Amino acid sequence: MTIAAPDRLRLDDTQLYKVRDAMRVLNLGKTSIFKQLRTGRLRSVRQGRARLIPVTAIHDYIALLEKEAEESGK
Repeated sequence: MTIAAPDRLRLDDTQLYKVRDAMRVLNLGKTSIFKQLRTGRLRSVRQGRARLIPVTAIHDYIALLEKEAEESGK
C-alpha cells in the first residue's frame, strides 16, 4: 500500500476540487485555471459561492491537451 504525502492530491480520491486543489493537480496557477474556465476548456460547477471542478472535467482537460499536442505534432 502506498501512502501519498499529505500535500499531494490523488486524482481518484476526490470527485470535486476547489480551485486551489485543481491548481495543484494540474500544476497551473490561479490565473491559468480561471482563464481555462472562462474559455470553456475546463468545466466547473457552483455550490453556493464555491466554484468546484469535477474530476471528470480534469480528465477531459488533460485529454484535450493531449489531443492538441498530437495535432500540433502532425
